[in-house]
Amino acid sequence: MNKYTLLFIPVLFAGQAMAQDKKPDPAKDPKTTEVWEPVPKVVTPGKLPQDAPSDAIILFNGRNLDAWHSVKDPSKPAAWTVDDGFFTVKKGTGNIETNKKFTDYQLHLEWKIPENISGEGQARGNSGIFLASTGGGDDGYEIQILDVYNNKTYVNGQTGSIYKQAIPLANANKKPGEWQYYDIIWNAPRFNEDGTVQKPASVTVFLNGVLLQNGFVLKGATRYIGAPEYKKHGPSSIKLQDHGDPSPAISFRNIWVREL
Repeated sequence: MNKYTLLFIPVLFAGQAMAQDKKPDPAKDPKTTEVWEPVPKVVTPGKLPQDAPSDAIILFNGRNLDAWHSVKDPSKPAAWTVDDGFFTVKKGTGNIETNKKFTDYQLHLEWKIPENISGEGQARGNSGIFLASTGGGDDGYEIQILDVYNNKTYVNGQTGSIYKQAIPLANANKKPGEWQYYDIIWNAPRFNEDGTVQKPASVTVFLNGVLLQNGFVLKGATRYIGAPEYKKHGPSSIKLQDHGDPSPAISFRNIWVREL
């Protein structure tokens, strides 16, 4: 071993040590921003967008209203009329609501204004979906259903409105006699122990694939007269409205929900 070799060895070891001490630069290493857990659950989608996915709760199966009860008398079953694959409001029997209570969810629901619809304004195919039923009658947070294909009314009371709160972004209604569908994302309000609002409710609404409400933050529960307001509640039923106007009754089918 000559003197040049002795000089080279320390330099070689110093270079190896520096290489071992060098750590990856986070700005250049894609692995530093990879997240591997928690792994999302596997959900099998339906064959068509309107078909219930594998984790959905079926609220109407086309045969019976076993998942619903009367709002007037919760001990009694829903009295609306079931036909071949759909059901129709039975005027005068009152609202119906789900036996199961929900907090946050994704809802799919299809409805049809009868072809022979009559009346005008709010008295033409009127109904509604209460995303959280907070009591009897029409207590809760309502998404309006109405024939506005060729029917003028106040815009915060037309189909797709958060009733008396939010005007829909579009009128995507089909003509009477055709099935229409809602896809709704509901985030229920949260309350503090003293009843004050910790986080208000919000909702996103699609009608026939068209966005009508984009994460709208609600001012409170629906009120026909006066300003909306919040009152503390927990998980709640989904409610459908028997409006009571004299026009022919509307129908529903293919209702399912996914808890979020």
